[in-house]
Amino acid sequence: RMDCLCEIIHCLVGLAVAALIVVLLVAHLTAGMVDLKRHEKETLFPTATGEKEPFPSLHDPSSLELSVIVPEISLSLQKQQPLFTYEVIVVDDGSSDQTTEVALRYTRKYGADKVRVLTLVKNRGKGGAVRMGTLSSRGKLILMADADGATKFADVEKVEAGLHDVNIKPENMAISCGSRAHLEEEAVASRSMFRTFLMYGFHFLVWFFCVRGIKDTQCGFKLFTREAALKTFSSLHVERWAFDVELLYIAQCFKIPIAEVAVNWTEIEGSKLVPVWSWLQMGRDLVFIRLRYITGAWRLESPRKTD
Repeated sequence: RMDCLCEIIHCLVGLAVAALIVVLLVAHLTAGMVDLKRHEKETLFPTATGEKEPFPSLHDPSSLELSVIVPEISLSLQKQQPLFTYEVIVVDDGSSDQTTEVALRYTRKYGADKVRVLTLVKNRGKGGAVRMGTLSSRGKLILMADADGATKFADVEKVEAGLHDVNIKPENMAISCGSRAHLEEEAVASRSMFRTFLMYGFHFLVWFFCVRGIKDTQCGFKLFTREAALKTFSSLHVERWAFDVELLYIAQCFKIPIAEVAVNWTEIEGSKLVPVWSWLQMGRDLVFIRLRYITGAWRLESPRKTD
């Protein structure tokens, strides 16, 4: 009986090793490279008069205090006029709706110095859209914000205070993440048991494979110093749902200080819910992010200018 048990154990260990090798090979062979190239049309933005002008580069020195990167568009762009210099870059991620046309109304109303529209030729996903907008920005600080306005623009003061709470010297690198972790108990009460299970499973995978010390990696309200944005977005591979996790993983690999700050958050009626299948895709991406860096399929990149 002992011989039989040992044989079963050996078989199970062999199967586990074989499965691990297969997963490593799949992760390595299917790894895409960092895609910083852009179509010629994506290098230009329309002015209020309809003329085309070239976007600046994230490599250039900042000329404004704040850039706000919005993937897609909200019909309620901020009406308030802050005292500091800023720009809003609306990224149309190759959509088939009226995103560009709606955003251009704001360009005509406020001018291209305040509102710029970046229309991508093909759909890249939210991460790809945010990256392209960030690489085209002028701000000393760069705010990534969701288009639905679930977190109000006024909370930028909270995340900016978070930047000051961490040591950004000597390279002026820091990231401040808006967080909904303080609202989790209320959110769990309103979710189904299955979705709650998926949420906790996702949090465990984030902690185990990628990012530790950040409770809410997925809040779409993050503030970067210009230098930190250049360093992290230059190495970003994931362009869809799990891109936030890779961004923070890259930041931790580079030892960039990260603050997590509680922000207000409102469930917006009609905003996009994450489908169950997308949760499973994110889980797969989390495993593959770590494996691809371990196997050398992905490497941390030095910032370079886009084509």
